[in-house]
Amino acid sequence: MSDLTPGRLALVAVGGVVGALARWLVALAVPGLGGTLVANVTGAFALGALLAVAAEGYLPPRLVAFAATGALSSYTTYSTFAVESVLAGSPALVAGNVLANYGLGFAAAFAGRLFARRAVGGGE
Repeated sequence: MSDLTPGRLALVAVGGVVGALARWLVALAVPGLGGTLVANVTGAFALGALLAVAAEGYLPPRLVAFAATGALSSYTTYSTFAVESVLAGSPALVAGNVLANYGLGFAAAFAGRLFARRAVGGGE
């Protein structure tokens, strides 16, 4: 629990606000299932890249707390994805949305990690 300091809590909280606002802007720009998919895929890419760079020692833990735990955790939207999937209507839309979010999300996380590791010279 050494990470549980007022400064770290503030970083996560401010990151949460930033991520929530970014998610809201994506929802305005891309309404419906597409907005959630965009947020989940881009968030997975960003988190994959961020954690790969952090693993190479290029980012301080405070920045990781702000960006990963705060911003990206509130930017990606599993609960919205789940509810939108249930309410999508047809079984084909439900299945398509679930497969797209998981398939593209995993692919984006892998791509983000690969991109970041190559960018910082960590290879793969």
